Amino acid sequence: MKEAAPPDFLVLPWPQGGGPEAGTGEEGRRGLLLRCGAALGVVLICVAMIRKWIAGGVCHCSVRLDGKTVLVTGANTGIGKETCKDLAGRGARVVMACRDLIRAERAAEDIRRSTGNGNVVIRHLDLASIYSVTQFAKEFLASEDRLDILVNNAGVMMCPRWLTEDGFETQLGVNHLGHFLLTNLLLPMLKSSAPSRVVNVSSIAHRGGHINFDDLFFSKRPYSSLESYRQSKLANVLFTRELARQHRGTGVSAFCLHPGVIRTELGRHVEGWFPLLGLLLRLPAMLLMKTPWQGCQTTVFCAVMPGLEDRSGCYFSDCAEKEAAPEGRDDEVARRLWKESARLVGLKETL
Repeated sequence: MKEAAPPDFLVLPWPQGGGPEAGTGEEGRRGLLLRCGAALGVVLICVAMIRKWIAGGVCHCSVRLDGKTVLVTGANTGIGKETCKDLAGRGARVVMACRDLIRAERAAEDIRRSTGNGNVVIRHLDLASIYSVTQFAKEFLASEDRLDILVNNAGVMMCPRWLTEDGFETQLGVNHLGHFLLTNLLLPMLKSSAPSRVVNVSSIAHRGGHINFDDLFFSKRPYSSLESYRQSKLANVLFTRELARQHRGTGVSAFCLHPGVIRTELGRHVEGWFPLLGLLLRLPAMLLMKTPWQGCQTTVFCAVMPGLEDRSGCYFSDCAEKEAAPEGRDDEVARRLWKESARLVGLKETL
């Protein structure tokens, strides 16, 4: 039996340059570089789009504040400092109310230098102390002749269960009660300077919050730093609503806002509990969080945007009015919280 003849086949020449590795030479490297460059370009475009979406609204209002006086609490870092810088750049006299005067002076000097406005001063204020708040208000009323904008910006977030010197749980004590007392003590000057504004920095965390009148300070139930934070931010919203209701027609307007998720020192307690998680999330956080400048935009919007007076008592985010959570629109709870807050801080007369 004859052996079968092998089938015919075609032999093609190797590409010029010879050898099977020629396809991975200069031309192959160029193709790889082009593909990598295209992929990198797509990634960068996506990152830019995400960053623009994360940044949210920007206050484009160019209103000047020459001759006006602004008071900002928690002003030596983060969105407080950026708020001061913006308002100082508009010509306002800016009073920075801070607990740490050394850091405050460094921040004030930076603002004076960057804005060219030398009318930026610091004052000591510890919102965890009724005595400090009372003394601050007395000195402010004695030394200043007007107050056009009060920005209640200072706050603590998800700290351990600490108590203030007056026995208040720290998050509710600082975030709400300290600012509640400060605002009430400064109301005579806000009225005499009308039209004037009170801007309360709250948070989207007020959603899901609850004012537990039977146990405001977690003395009867296990402490939850998140639950406490939500309660304090809901208190900011309710305080704003009741302040606006009581002062309708007086020329004093009140607004509250969610600044966004910001890269500031506010989350240091969370990172302290979970250091490895904080390290792992730091890079994504750079992408997914607002910068302090971006975070102050809604505060500035509420402070300077003309025509907002008829929206007094409302909640804002990304330089636009948004609807607060149902808990933040409960007028009965707002009135009850006002009365209880006045009792706790020893406010003799409610408005």
